[in-house]
Amino acid sequence: MGEILRVEKLSKFFDTPSGSLHAVENVSFSIEQGKTLGVVGESGCGKSTLGRTVLKLIEPTGGKIFFQGKDITNISKKENRALRKDMQIIFQDPFSSLNPRLNVADLIADPLKTFKEHNKKEIEEIVFEMMDLVGLSRRYAYSYPHELDGGRRQRIGIARALALDPKFIVCDEPVSSLDVSIQAQILNLLQDLQEQKRLTYIFVTHDLSVVKHISDDILVMYVGAMVEKCPSKELFAHPLHPYTKGLLSAIPIPNIHHEKVKVKLQGELSSPIEPPDECRFVKRCPYATDICRCKMPDYEEVLPNHFVSCHNCKNINNL
Repeated sequence: MGEILRVEKLSKFFDTPSGSLHAVENVSFSIEQGKTLGVVGESGCGKSTLGRTVLKLIEPTGGKIFFQGKDITNISKKENRALRKDMQIIFQDPFSSLNPRLNVADLIADPLKTFKEHNKKEIEEIVFEMMDLVGLSRRYAYSYPHELDGGRRQRIGIARALALDPKFIVCDEPVSSLDVSIQAQILNLLQDLQEQKRLTYIFVTHDLSVVKHISDDILVMYVGAMVEKCPSKELFAHPLHPYTKGLLSAIPIPNIHHEKVKVKLQGELSSPIEPPDECRFVKRCPYATDICRCKMPDYEEVLPNHFVSCHNCKNINNL
């Protein structure tokens, strides 16, 4: 299908009273059209910042962003506004991201009114079309967000994101605030919409079990840095980085006879503020050696299409 998005050494730093906070540092990846990249890691690892920086909701500190072959890193505000039609976001909390003063129809119509390319009748038709598409009954068109449950509110957020017919969507933890049964419905909806419209997703989550089935590739982040990236099936079958092994160990398996090697993540998190030139995971890694404390490991292809940032990866995994 061809590459739709490419990110090269993308970084985002924030100034704080304590120093420069390295929220995202030297992240690189590409996504083909119609595919999903899952971005996983613990809270505070830079996942959401990465998604918002890719969308230019936050300006990057360094690196390059290419969308459909065009460098969009330093485009003007006018060009950036036009880009909103093709690049959208579904926010984490479907309640706080929706204006409580607008009803469902107005919320979905909001981006259409912003671009002023449709008349009132056309907007109404598109709104009902979007509601049908995301499985939201038309009888809720004049309801307000507080009158609906979390699943319906998230469907409003998805319908709003789809109203401009985008090609690429960042899903920023779209199911984390929902009940498990509702999570499955929203995940299935996102997959169905992807097939129908050839959508491309970045799916941000802290839950590996959620991202397993929806992602083609998975990028694991730790304290703003990439630690591992490979196809989804490969990651679950053969995780190579100690941090990824720890995350997978934490996933409960509903089988009392299943024996799984546990990798416990102990120790303190490295600070993202003015981080030293060392492996970000060194304080929690059971395999850390002297070189890990002296130099940030390179991000390299250890196996075909399997990238890892770890000095001792080959020794740990007997490669």
